[in-house]
Amino acid sequence: MNRFVLNETSYHGKGAIGAVADEIKARGFAKAFVASDPDLVKFGVTGKVLAVLDGAGIPYTLFSEIKPNPTIENVQSGVEAYKASGADCIVAIGGGSSMDTAKAVGIIINNPEFADVRSLEGVAPTKNKCVPIIAVPTTAGTAAEVTINYVITDVEKNRKMVCVDVHDIPVVAVVDPDMMATMPKGLTAATGMDALTHAIEGYITKGAWTLSDMFHIEAIRIIASSLRGAVAGTDEGREGMALGQYVAGMGFSNVGLGIVHSMAHPLGALYDTPHGVANAIILPTVMEYNAPATGDKYKHIAAAMGVKGVESMTQDEYRAAAINAVKQLSLDVGIPADLKEIVKAEDIPFLAQSAYDDACRPGNPRDTSVEEITELYKSLI
Repeated sequence: MNRFVLNETSYHGKGAIGAVADEIKARGFAKAFVASDPDLVKFGVTGKVLAVLDGAGIPYTLFSEIKPNPTIENVQSGVEAYKASGADCIVAIGGGSSMDTAKAVGIIINNPEFADVRSLEGVAPTKNKCVPIIAVPTTAGTAAEVTINYVITDVEKNRKMVCVDVHDIPVVAVVDPDMMATMPKGLTAATGMDALTHAIEGYITKGAWTLSDMFHIEAIRIIASSLRGAVAGTDEGREGMALGQYVAGMGFSNVGLGIVHSMAHPLGALYDTPHGVANAIILPTVMEYNAPATGDKYKHIAAAMGVKGVESMTQDEYRAAAINAVKQLSLDVGIPADLKEIVKAEDIPFLAQSAYDDACRPGNPRDTSVEEITELYKSLI
């Protein structure tokens, strides 16, 4: 049996943020708890949604104590702020950090027995749906607005906790490319490669099946044809990425990921490496490692990436073509080619063990070990 969980409602396209007020009123909510990061507040991005709430006469409390890799302390502060706010819904505005924080806060509020944030790691047996969340992404990458996943950093242990819970999915996703228009090129590239990683890992993961494959291969096609334009600042590129990352999220949220994410998570925890950058650097190397366990799927990845003549290629040729197409896209949007400027050799044993213990590792199409992950890290420095 396969399960598929999606938002109750999603809105897509320019001007979609107007639906935030409509949904709050239609659902009978009285006050919103707005979760957004301080930079988005500072540069007026959050203000676009606040203006919608103001125009509709909807009261709200703004919470912006959120870091790029949200921590246990961020979540605890958010829980206390929510309790004090008198709100009955959450509007999460931002990238994965804002939405991950909002999910954890919403889960704890409605499941107070999980007040210890560490108890949420893995698949927590929560009983109640989280506080209703309306998610407004400002980056085209994490797809946190449509997933049942969130990631919180445990600073004391230098590790990221991957939490998976069907009760945390936002009830409404509002995907408005205008909210992503102010992303700098570097962030557009990193989040875009994160989305591509979601699509490729989701396509080849052990849990993949017909419905998820449909979403993932289309997401690869959209992202491959849109990311360069998005980085260049074209409207067409940004609109494509807004859709492509969401489609990827529809898939991977339901079937899992693999060791690209497992290896990227400890880099974020230990070095504060941007998640999309870590994924982009690691992806081609892990694709090569996983190739023997992927059947003919790299043929379809290569075709979706725009490679010509795939049907006449041998298995080795189309696998190499898929990997090279990913490398070229990453190069074209300015992602570093290796981890030499990030990883310290003496940290590799810790990184490898953390990656092996990560919740994404079991979904990898090829069974692995701490020793093999160690070698993958070493090959990248």
